[in-house]
Amino acid sequence: MLNNINKLILQGENDGVEFKECIGGISNTVYETVCAFLNTKGGSILLGVDDKGKIKGIEKNKAGKLKQDFINSVNNQSKLEPTFCLSAEEAHIDGKTILHIFVPESSQVHRCCGKIFIRNNSGDFNITGKHQEVSNLYARKQTSYSENKVFNFAKTADLRKDLIAKVKNIADAQNPNNNWAAMSDLDFLKALSLYQTNLETGKTGITLAGILLFGKDELISAAAPAFRIDLIKRVVDSERYDDRVDLRTNLIESYEQAISFTAKHLPDPFYMEKDQRISLRDSIFREIIANMIIHKEYLRAEPTKLVIEKNAVTTENSNKPYINGIINLSNLTPHPKNPNIAKVFRLIGRAEELGSGFRKVYRFCKIYGGSNPIISDDNIFKFQLPVNFFAHDAMHDTMHDTMHDTMHDTMHDTESILSFCVQPKTRNEIMRFLNLSNRDHFRKNILNPLITKGLLKLTIPDKPRSKWQKYKKII
Repeated sequence: MLNNINKLILQGENDGVEFKECIGGISNTVYETVCAFLNTKGGSILLGVDDKGKIKGIEKNKAGKLKQDFINSVNNQSKLEPTFCLSAEEAHIDGKTILHIFVPESSQVHRCCGKIFIRNNSGDFNITGKHQEVSNLYARKQTSYSENKVFNFAKTADLRKDLIAKVKNIADAQNPNNNWAAMSDLDFLKALSLYQTNLETGKTGITLAGILLFGKDELISAAAPAFRIDLIKRVVDSERYDDRVDLRTNLIESYEQAISFTAKHLPDPFYMEKDQRISLRDSIFREIIANMIIHKEYLRAEPTKLVIEKNAVTTENSNKPYINGIINLSNLTPHPKNPNIAKVFRLIGRAEELGSGFRKVYRFCKIYGGSNPIISDDNIFKFQLPVNFFAHDAMHDTMHDTMHDTMHDTMHDTESILSFCVQPKTRNEIMRFLNLSNRDHFRKNILNPLITKGLLKLTIPDKPRSKWQKYKKII
């Protein structure tokens, strides 16, 4: 963090860096800069540094109060509207204390004390009343974030009321002062910017983010037909898969099912930190899965993937790249791809503040998998954690499955299989009928002998490996 701050100071003030001396408290111009950064391309504010880059520092005993004042102000609609979750981090340079505030670009147009500011070069400019500039800003926000696409055909009746109620209750439990449960569903959506008006078309309705978070499955399919999350375990059967789940439902339940998938298939070694048991697996994959869902570009066709293999666990999602390369702790710059989806996930404790989650992931990955993760920000955002704990498990599972299947198939006579296949059945359907799990054993010791003996025939004999292949009793 200190290296990054020193680099910012050396750069001097520009379109992404602002210095504020902060004498006697946080001035209103700080919030004007926050507004400008939110409305433009984001940036960093350093409190305790003068215009020329000289570190003046702030009084150490006032740092805590200044941080709290800042947090309260950016969550006060009379100061910043709509409000935005930000924080200030302390840094100590040459015995002096400064505060660093990172402000990401927002998907919304923000006002400070009723005025709209944008950033240009090293200054904040008030464009309130300049209709063309304001219109251009709103238009850019609509196109910059696909989550803001308005679907005016979608109605609140098309949403999962039970899911909205669940999220309200979780949010209130996280912070009892919120009282989200008292809101109507429409007011709840509006408060989270999930119900908007497109200023170019004049259409008002539920956004893509609102549909993905709370929509019924058929509504999600209509709004984002390519949306799919693929969960795959490929440890024993490296050519196909050992287990697979195809998710095409809302993001809240997709997240929960993905977490369950990792809990089912990944080990969770015992780990203590400060006399407290910590689940390394859950700490890592709660953040990684949330990131995979929050930062996906949902109008692109590529499926989101989580793949567990013998030597690595990998996630992939379509992406609007920001860094365009390998991400590490030295160049980590939080940049939300879907800020409103992220806001809901943070509201219910499913994701941490931007940046802090990845720092924790780095620390825990080294302990869990034995090496740092490889994270690439490109058109496909890719996270890969090398692991080495499946070599023994794969051998054990294969032996166990083979022994189980060998014992099991003796309990089934040929007639029961042939009776089941009077109507054509797939290989998976027959295996489920027999309660078998080892594909190689089933093919070599059960399926192929029945075909060789002329008891079963292929429905597509000229393409024996076709994925549409079925097997039928020869009558």
